[in-house]
Amino acid sequence: MKRLLPFSATAVLLAVWFLAARRQTSGLFPNPLQVLSGLGELLRHGLLAKYVIASLFRVTWGYLLAVVTAIPLGLLLGWYRRGGQALNPLLQLLRPISPLAWIPISILWFGVGDVAAIFLIFLASFLPLVVAAMNAVGNVPTTLLRAGRNFGLSNPRLLRNVILPAALPQLIVALRISLGVAWLVVVAAEMIAVNSGLGFLIVDARNAGNRYDLVVAGMVMIGLIGLVLDAGIRQLEKMKALRWGYGS
Repeated sequence: MKRLLPFSATAVLLAVWFLAARRQTSGLFPNPLQVLSGLGELLRHGLLAKYVIASLFRVTWGYLLAVVTAIPLGLLLGWYRRGGQALNPLLQLLRPISPLAWIPISILWFGVGDVAAIFLIFLASFLPLVVAAMNAVGNVPTTLLRAGRNFGLSNPRLLRNVILPAALPQLIVALRISLGVAWLVVVAAEMIAVNSGLGFLIVDARNAGNRYDLVVAGMVMIGLIGLVLDAGIRQLEKMKALRWGYGS
């Protein structure tokens, strides 16, 4: 019974969806079976794999570029307080700006294509990760820092061997949240800045004869892939070296 519990809400949603689609008067909104048929159509034509790969390609590059630049920068700014104090006002100024507001500028700089979408994903992930890394360093217990200094660790070794492991639990949470944001941004960017991907699929299906079965099929795929991405990054929390940071 417990194994079926996580699927109960989904079953209720499908039932409500089916009844709502059946009672509509316009006939435009598809029921679950029509959406499933639309997914099959996309599979047969090879479009589903093409669009999924295109979206994942952009998210992978934009997100990884943000991770490898933002986390080291955030750790350094958190460690060297003067640098953090100098740059923090700028970070706090840019952070509330929606990544989608950068779409016109990204198209102006990079044109319509993958680079513009990757830039938006990078921007959406970079700023939250920098701030999270800075805060993670600030939350490291002073007893750990004193212990490291008592053992004669230099600043680089203290940062690498003490601060980074202590900050990792918070960083994993930040990585999980920023990945979700990156996946949201790529879908929105694909509706405007590129001509492929799941976001483009939704807009194209809407414009090509009101194919709302394909519109909802694209939405379902976005949700499923987002679920898989979140589940994948949550596996990092199960690492033995990080388990202490999440309690029992």
